[in-house]
Amino acid sequence: MKVQKKMMGITLFAMVALSAAACGTNGQPPASEITRQAGDISTPEQTSYASLYQTSVFLGDSITEGLSYHDVLKEKNVLAGAGKTAEFALEDVDELVKRKPEHIFIQLGSDDILWPTDHPKEYSLSYYAKLIDRIKERLPEASITILSVTPVTDKAEKAEPRYQNIGDYNKGLKELASKVQVGYIDVSSIVADRPEMYDADGIHFQAQFYPVLLDYIKDELGRKKIAK
Repeated sequence: MKVQKKMMGITLFAMVALSAAACGTNGQPPASEITRQAGDISTPEQTSYASLYQTSVFLGDSITEGLSYHDVLKEKNVLAGAGKTAEFALEDVDELVKRKPEHIFIQLGSDDILWPTDHPKEYSLSYYAKLIDRIKERLPEASITILSVTPVTDKAEKAEPRYQNIGDYNKGLKELASKVQVGYIDVSSIVADRPEMYDADGIHFQAQFYPVLLDYIKDELGRKKIAK
């Protein structure tokens, strides 16, 4: 089953890359083979995070997908895939509803800012808003938190200049969260002093990134709760 899971992930990345090429765009580079190496989170940690986020679902792209790929969270708690954008994520709402989460974390945008349109930020955020509205309509009791797009390395930014727009895109996400009244957590600082957690492509992350991410989210939610 583990082998099948990895092969399916590699196949999907290949399909997305071919699709991007067909559109005449660079697309988001796939995770390198370093991400595919062994190094899964240990069983005690896996159990701890699985319990902590047992009523949550993380909706996102290939970066979010790493949560289940590296066995930090169970697959039922992650609804993500390579090349996923806010527009494409609308197709996941039915599946999201079936899982009946109490808390939904959305992390999209890494692919959106590369979308071949004149105004990718505005285009993406319009669909982001539609996505949130649809989730609220179908799961009115669930809480929703937007997670910022993670930064890339300088090398990755030089290879794909459009990644320079991540900061501006995150500002748009924060404004959107305030407008539609959902939570927002900026996770950019997690990798600021931990460049070793990046995968070779400078965009995706190795296994050790994900427990740090989940701990940070837990702490931020705790602070916001106390502040209220």
